[in-house]
Amino acid sequence: MSNPKGSNAERELVRMLWSKGWGAIRSAGSGSMHFPSPDILAGNKIRRLAIEVKATKEEKKYFPDEEIKQLLNFSDYFGAEPWFAIKFTGFGWVFVNPEDLEKTRSGFAFSKSNTERKGLTFEELSGEI
Repeated sequence: MSNPKGSNAERELVRMLWSKGWGAIRSAGSGSMHFPSPDILAGNKIRRLAIEVKATKEEKKYFPDEEIKQLLNFSDYFGAEPWFAIKFTGFGWVFVNPEDLEKTRSGFAFSKSNTERKGLTFEELSGEI
């Protein structure tokens, strides 16, 4: 992410993951290289996660097809689970598997209203529950 809100969200999520016993790093230059590269790589002794991070004040977050393809491609090569981490302003974090995104005419989307049905909380993703 090249915007300060996005970078701050990435840093926040890395700190949260470390606080729960996960190793996590931000990927320098994610989204600006010729190779697919997620915003965050995280892992523990059991799982590896490739995470694209989004922060929005909107009720719905949109994703272009290419972003989905790149996350899936990288995750396949790396042997990681692909996830989108969306921080909705005033709501908090929701973690979404690409399979649970809604197909639109120009890509994909996830609505804040689908959080309970299709998203995971940080605690659920990090294995606390």
